Amino acid sequence: MIPQDFEYSAPASLKEALELIATGERKILAGGMSLIPLMKLRLAAPEHVVDLARVPGLDYITESGGTVSIGATVTHHDLESSPVIRGRAPLLAEAAGHIGDTQVRNMGTIGGSIAHADPAADYPASLLALEAQIRLVSAKSDRTVPASDFFLDAFTTAIEPGELVLEVLVPTEEPKEGYRYEKVAHPASGFAVVGVAARIKKAGAKISMARIGVTGMSSRAFRALEAEKLLESGAGVAQAAATVAEGQEANQDLYASADYRRHLARIWAARALSVALSRAS
Repeated sequence: MIPQDFEYSAPASLKEALELIATGERKILAGGMSLIPLMKLRLAAPEHVVDLARVPGLDYITESGGTVSIGATVTHHDLESSPVIRGRAPLLAEAAGHIGDTQVRNMGTIGGSIAHADPAADYPASLLALEAQIRLVSAKSDRTVPASDFFLDAFTTAIEPGELVLEVLVPTEEPKEGYRYEKVAHPASGFAVVGVAARIKKAGAKISMARIGVTGMSSRAFRALEAEKLLESGAGVAQAAATVAEGQEANQDLYASADYRRHLARIWAARALSVALSRAS
């Protein structure tokens, strides 16, 4: 299908982009992997599209003071292959490698993906497990939001009118930390039916820190806090993984029922935790 008529702008600076989105209904175009298909299907019909492709300086990956800063237009491929990400935030690199196919990873961006906030996207689980923060800017403001407060519901985030995602801030993982992203991919779309991101840190034989992010199961990604507490209190992987779906309203569709998604969340959490635990060793 062909999208409805719309006005198109390609600003050459961040200042110009922020001024364009400050008033009226605007849609921001980054990699286009989400917006363009929606426009072609006429599920989205923006009056004005602001393309960030010509805005310089948004495609950086840097590390400073224990934090990795990732610009909004960094592609999934660049995240997956970056030596900085692989060395300092390998969980995020692993998640990026699960996204779509080669063409999608070469075009799609981290900023566009998290702003779209698809409940079956791969990044949110890892960003929650990594306790990342999202920097949002507008023509008049500059604020940082924890990932736990950023993803509000299906396709709904903490982004206010006139704001855009500027960068993602990820605390660096310690060298002996274990990690894993496991995903049940939908056979047609490649999105996560359920995806689980796990981080494990050990002190001797005990787990001193556990972080578990889950995507695909509910209307938004979430932290499995009860499972984390169980692991940190000495419970085994199976016992902790069994609680991952508790307290969450599971999605259901033609491919997977709510009960099946809960089952997948428990099974894949156990797998992700087992690998993360072995890597922490």
